[in-house]
Amino acid sequence: MVRFPNPVRLLILGVGLALARAGLVDPERVRRTTDLAWPRIVTGLARMSKNAVDVAMVGVAIGPVAIAGIGFASPYWGIAFSLGGGIAAGTIALVSQRFGAEAYDELGVAVRASAVVVLAISLPVTAAFWLFPAELISVMTDDARAVELGAAYLRVVALGVPFAGLNLVGSRIYIGADDAWTPMLVRGGGAVSNIAFSGVLIFGLDLGVVGAALGTVLANVLVTAAFAGGLVFGRLPGVGGLPVRVSPFGTYLDRETIVDVVRIGLPVVGRNGVWTVAKFPMLAIVGLFGPTVVAAYVIARRIWGLMNTPGWGFGLASSSLVGQELGGGDERAAEVYARDIVVFSVATYVVAALLVGAFADPIVRLFVGDAGETTVPVAVALVYAACVAAVAQGVKSGTVGPLDASGDTRWPFYSQVVGMFGVAIPVAYLGATTSLGLVGLYLSFVAETTVPAVINYYRFSTGKWKAISREFRPGTPADD
Repeated sequence: MVRFPNPVRLLILGVGLALARAGLVDPERVRRTTDLAWPRIVTGLARMSKNAVDVAMVGVAIGPVAIAGIGFASPYWGIAFSLGGGIAAGTIALVSQRFGAEAYDELGVAVRASAVVVLAISLPVTAAFWLFPAELISVMTDDARAVELGAAYLRVVALGVPFAGLNLVGSRIYIGADDAWTPMLVRGGGAVSNIAFSGVLIFGLDLGVVGAALGTVLANVLVTAAFAGGLVFGRLPGVGGLPVRVSPFGTYLDRETIVDVVRIGLPVVGRNGVWTVAKFPMLAIVGLFGPTVVAAYVIARRIWGLMNTPGWGFGLASSSLVGQELGGGDERAAEVYARDIVVFSVATYVVAALLVGAFADPIVRLFVGDAGETTVPVAVALVYAACVAAVAQGVKSGTVGPLDASGDTRWPFYSQVVGMFGVAIPVAYLGATTSLGLVGLYLSFVAETTVPAVINYYRFSTGKWKAISREFRPGTPADD
C-alpha cells in the first residue's frame, strides 16, 4: 500500500494512535485499517463534494427550486447505488476471502459474475427513468416547476445508472484485495472530473440541471473505463501494477457464484434500498413544511453525506480485513479486528461531528445566495441534528463491516427497515402534522442512525456471523 502525506490520512491515523495510546485498540491494526480506510474516505469526500457542488451550482444558477428538483430526483438516482452497492457487498465478501486464501481463479469468476448481475438489474431501471421521469417525480410533489426540473435531471442521469453500479463493484474488487489506493485515484478522479464537467455545462453552456446530470453520466463512464482497463491489463497509467488481474474471456455465468453473489448481496440491496425507498415518503413529509424546509433538508443531507464518509472507509476496511482473516480460517483475529475498527470508527465520527458543528452556519451559506437566506437557520439546525446522529453512525458503520464480510447481511437490512420505517419516518410525520414541528425532523435524523446501531451491534456481539462465514469460504459448498 502506497503511503501518502494526505491530511485525511494524518487525521485518521492521529485519532487511531490516540486510541492506541489509551490502550483501547492495537496500533498495528490502526495502521493497517487506516491504510485501507483513508483512501476510501477521500473517495467518499470527493464524491459527496461533487454532489454538494452540483446542488450549490444549480442553486446559484437557478435558485432553491432547482435544489428541490434535484432533491426529488435523488431517491431515483440512489437506486443505482442501492443495487450496485448491494451486489458489490457480495463482491467484496467473495473477493476478500478468495484473496486471503490465494484462490485467484475463483476470484476472477466472482468478479465476472458480479458484473453480469449488476447489468441485469440496472438496465431495466435505466429504461424506467428515461421513459417516465415526470411521472416518477410527481409521486413526491405537485410543484410544476420542481417536477419539470427534476424530470429533466432524472431522464439524463438515468444513462449513468449501469455505470454507477459497475463502478461500485470495481471499487470493491480492489478493496477486497487489500488495495484502497487504486479505487481512490479512479473514483476520486471521476468526482473531480464530474465537478469540472458540471461547471462547464451548467455555467458555460447554460444547461442548468441537465448540465449537472450530463456531468454525472460522463464522469461515471470514465470511471468504468478505467476500472475495466485496470482489471484486464493488471495496471493503470500513473499507478503501475495492480494486485488483481481478471481475464475478460473467462466464465461469466457460473451458477454457484452468481447464487452466492445474489445471496450475500440481496439483503444489502434491501438495506441500501431502505433509505432510498424511505426518501419518497420522507421528502413528501418534508414537503408539507414548505419549499424553504425542502431546500434546507436537501442541503443538510448533502452535508450529512460528507460527514458520513468515514463510515465508507471503516465499513469497507473492516469487510476486507475481517474477510481476509475469515478466509484464512482465523476467526478470533477476525473478531479482534472488527472490535478495534468499531472503536476507531466511533472516535473518528465524533471528531467529524465536532468540526462540522463548529462551522455549520458558514458551510450552509455556501449552498444559497441572498434569495435563500430564510433557508439557512433551518438547514443549520438540521446539520446540528446530524452531528448528534454521527456518534451512532460510527457504531452502525463499524459493525456492518464484519457482518458483510461474513455474508451475514440480513440483520443490517432488518435494522435499517426498523430504524427508517419504524421510527424515523413516523417521527418526521408527527413533526409535520402536530405541534412537534421541526423538532420531529431533528429527532428523525437521530433515530435513523441510533436504531440500526443498536440492532447491528447486538447481532455482531452474538458472534453468529463467524459461523455463517464458513458457508462462503473458498472451496466450501454454499449449502454446507
